[in-house]
Amino acid sequence: MTGLSVLIPVFNYDVRPLVRALLAQAPDWGGPVEIHCLDDGSQEEFRQQNRELGQLPGVVYRELTQNVGRAAIRNQLAASARFAWLLLLDNDSRLPDAQFLARYAAARKRAPVLSGGTAYEMAPPPEMALRLRWLYGRQREARPAAVRQQAPHGQLTLNNLLIEAAVFRRLGLDENLTRYGHEDTKFGWYLRRAGVTVLHLDNPVLHDGLEPAPVFLQKTHDAVRNLVQLYRAEGLGADTKLLQAALRLKRWGLSEAVRTAFGLRREQVRRNLLSNRPSLRQLDALKLYWLLNELQ
Repeated sequence: MTGLSVLIPVFNYDVRPLVRALLAQAPDWGGPVEIHCLDDGSQEEFRQQNRELGQLPGVVYRELTQNVGRAAIRNQLAASARFAWLLLLDNDSRLPDAQFLARYAAARKRAPVLSGGTAYEMAPPPEMALRLRWLYGRQREARPAAVRQQAPHGQLTLNNLLIEAAVFRRLGLDENLTRYGHEDTKFGWYLRRAGVTVLHLDNPVLHDGLEPAPVFLQKTHDAVRNLVQLYRAEGLGADTKLLQAALRLKRWGLSEAVRTAFGLRREQVRRNLLSNRPSLRQLDALKLYWLLNELQ
C-alpha cells in the first residue's frame, strides 16, 4: 500500500483542528498516513496548544528553536517523511469537506504532482483590516482547476500540493529565498525544466488565516524583492505580467517618470488599501512601483 506523509509547517497558529480533520479522513487514503508538524519558532502560547498533537497516533510534532523560513522548513519536513507521497499544507488551511483525502487518493495515479487549489469564504470578513487579503484571495488565488491547468507549472502553489516524495527531494526548495514569496514560482520552474507533469484538481482547501492589510502588504513587498532576486540570479519570472510591465517601462525610458508620478500619490494608495473597499488595481500599481525601485 502507498503511504502518505502530510507535512505542515507551524508558525503562530493553532493547528489542532486541521490535524484532527486529517486524521478522521486518513482511512480514505487507502494506505498508511502520517502527519508531521514542525513548529518554526512560534510564540510559546501556540507551542503549548500544539504540543498535545505529539500524543496522537500517527502524528509527529517537533519544534525548532528559531525560525528558518518557508523553504527550509518544508525541506526539513520532507527529509523526515517516511512515505512515497507528500501532501504539503499551510497551517492556516481548513479542509472543505469529508472527501478531501479521498479525492486525492482517486487521482494520485494520474500525475506525480497534483495541485488542489485554494478557496475563500464567499462573504467578506467583518473586520476592515482583513478585506484586502480576502479580496486578493477571492479574485487572484481562488481559480478553478481548468484555469490553472492552462499554465500548470506557473499556477502552482506549495499549499495543498500532493507530490511524489522522490520528485520533491530531487528538486527541493531554494533556501536562499529567506523572505516571503515566490518559493513556489521557482519550484514550478524546476518542475517544468525537469519535464515533470503537474495536474490541477478542484480539491481546494479553505484559507482560514487572513492577515491584516499591513501584514499582507509587507509580505507582498517581500515577494516583489524575491521576484527581482530570482530574475537577476537566474532569469526567472520574466514571464510574469508584473515584471514584463516593469521591463517595458525601463526599455522605453519611462520608469523614472512612473516612479515619480506614483510617489506623489503613494499615501493615497496606501489609505485605499487599508480601507473597507480596497482596490486591487491600486495594489498592482503599488507592486509595480516597488518593482521599479528594486530594478534601479
